[in-house]
Amino acid sequence: MNIRPDKETFVFSADSMKIDEAAETERIVSGLRAQLRGMRKRGLVLGLSGGIDSSVSVALAVRAVGARNVFCLFMPENDSDPESLSLGRLVAETFGVDAIVEDIGPTLAAMGCYERRDAFIRELVPDYGPGWASKIVIANALEGDGYNISSLVVQDPEGKQTKLRMPPSVYLGIVAATNMKQRTRKQLEYYHADRLNFAVLGTPNRLEYDQGFFVKNGDGAADVKPIAHLYKSQVYALAAYLGVPEEIRRRPPTTDTYSLEQTQEEFYFSLPYDRMDLCLYGLNNGLSAQEVGRAADLSAAQVERVWADIAAKRKATRYLHLGPQLVQPVAEIGD
Repeated sequence: MNIRPDKETFVFSADSMKIDEAAETERIVSGLRAQLRGMRKRGLVLGLSGGIDSSVSVALAVRAVGARNVFCLFMPENDSDPESLSLGRLVAETFGVDAIVEDIGPTLAAMGCYERRDAFIRELVPDYGPGWASKIVIANALEGDGYNISSLVVQDPEGKQTKLRMPPSVYLGIVAATNMKQRTRKQLEYYHADRLNFAVLGTPNRLEYDQGFFVKNGDGAADVKPIAHLYKSQVYALAAYLGVPEEIRRRPPTTDTYSLEQTQEEFYFSLPYDRMDLCLYGLNNGLSAQEVGRAADLSAAQVERVWADIAAKRKATRYLHLGPQLVQPVAEIGD
């Protein structure tokens, strides 16, 4: 993709990423309809979180198959922000789709999700228990070269927060337990999809899809992913065009996964989404670090660090995009 019609006059900026919202909507809607015909499915199921990506996806689904053929799930759990449910309801009402609440908290508790997570945390904080809260944060890639080390942040019942380095075993244990949340939600989505003969719609944007910001066989599982080619900034532009409520459009992106409030850049990305989009777009389109830096208000050296982080995440999460690996292809089945 060549974004430089005139190398002499071209200046890279956020405007370089603008899309024709009407044309893009029609392209996605047409694609969804064709995909559903190929799968012999008559509608779409998706989890509605109250975030920008799932809200835009609902709007596109309604345009593709009509509100009667879109079914949404609200799937809160013990650590969910109550605002997510209220915003999700607002989206469902705005676009006229059927939606139900499937509280996954009791299921997660029965599987030991919370107790398993807390047991790993107690390896570092023996007093961790009722009244405490926690989250995982990542080191800022702009602060230097090398690996981005994740840390555990805990808050005691009095509100005091402490940040702790985690050995790999604790980090992996906490993440493994937490991933039960996304996989349980996806199980319910596929239950309702099977019941209705619908397809499951996944909601990652390009930044999340490219960087492996999803759980394999959890929120990474879906039959269709209609906005995976769109940068997050472009998703926001579509949201305004499609009439997604302003309350959702102005809400900062969050993970809504841990018991402490957590932004996406705290947990995974080097920068807020708008600057990450510029860095990723520049890398994908062969721009120089200097050009991207001017657009993103970063030094060329900082852009290079972000690009190194992007490359590292692509390498580390490549397996998330892979299907089951066969020792020998089964020719009669194909891909």
